[in-house]
Amino acid sequence: MEPICKLLVYVTLLLLPVSILSLPECNFPAVFNFGDSNSDTGALVAMFGQAAARPPNGETFFGSPAGRVCDGRLLIDFIAEGLKVPYLSPFLDSMGTNFSHGANFATIGSTIRRQNTTIFQSGFSPISLDIQYAQFSNFFKRAQIIRQKGGVFKDLFPEEYKFSSALYTFDIGQNDLTAGYDLNMSTEQVKAYVPNVISEFTTTIKNVYDLGGRAFWIHNTGPVGCLPYIMDTQVITAAQVDKHGCAAPFNDVSKYFNRKLKEAIVQLRKDLHLAAITYVDIYSVKYSLIAQSKKLGFGNPFLVCCGHGGKYNFNNAMRCGSTKIVNGTEIMIAKSCEDPSSRIIWDGIHFTEVANRWIYSQIADGAYSDPPVPLNMACHRKDDLRRFYL
Repeated sequence: MEPICKLLVYVTLLLLPVSILSLPECNFPAVFNFGDSNSDTGALVAMFGQAAARPPNGETFFGSPAGRVCDGRLLIDFIAEGLKVPYLSPFLDSMGTNFSHGANFATIGSTIRRQNTTIFQSGFSPISLDIQYAQFSNFFKRAQIIRQKGGVFKDLFPEEYKFSSALYTFDIGQNDLTAGYDLNMSTEQVKAYVPNVISEFTTTIKNVYDLGGRAFWIHNTGPVGCLPYIMDTQVITAAQVDKHGCAAPFNDVSKYFNRKLKEAIVQLRKDLHLAAITYVDIYSVKYSLIAQSKKLGFGNPFLVCCGHGGKYNFNNAMRCGSTKIVNGTEIMIAKSCEDPSSRIIWDGIHFTEVANRWIYSQIADGAYSDPPVPLNMACHRKDDLRRFYL
């Protein structure tokens, strides 16, 4: 989002009548999240062990690995804080888990569309979005059965009303794009399958709606052409680098995905009359952060904090936390930088906690949302709000 566009959004917010600004906060009693590594709070670690998010992940905030590929909190953690609910536990984590305030179905490496490879071949999770929905559907049905039985587990699951009053957050799609590049597809070939990916995404939204979900907070995908992972592993000519140093062709695919996603959401609002669907322009926020890196004190926006070697301190074969045996002793090769708060990119793919906090500060007030309402008012339907714009 260009500065002038954001200014117009702020002006719109300021000019909104008192009636819309005085609408009641939504007070979401629970949050159910679907996504990939940008919002996984420990699912893949629960499945495959600590190697999925090994040290030094978690060092900034949690003091040790906490299932997240980040030095600290993710955007979903700041969303939970903003809504005053506890951090979301992964559905797949059975160790002392309390789901009374919601659950997280995201996993590292997840895609919307199923991949035809195993996680050991490609690194993509077997828990695609349709599987995440299947897990949610099972959770939805069994939660009330467990509560009715009483006993020690009763209060660890949400009451029935929380499912219809909850906020449903989605942050997924980035891996669907990079999966094509990993198969050596051209940007046009990746674009060609995007409509199918979006179709599968809308199917999941409709399925959640059919189970009573009403408030949806949907992130579009970020600028993959600004990730060191892409810039280091793909062939990019000088002419393809934009004014801020990102790979323009890859960002064009992200933009195409986002256009199709927004079109789908417009149609979903027509089909799902009781749904409040907020589209959040994460792409513009992240790109703005990259563009303002020096102004905000981060310096080189592409310099990875946790990595080893290469132009960006990123080596795809030696990612964050990688070790090797030296004289019979295992030592960490891809270490964390001295000050993660001085970097935007944590490991070549994911953002640092300080970057996630900045992104949250930009989206929480609705400045990058359609409709432009704050996170805590995302239960209000766009059609209900439209009369206040007129």
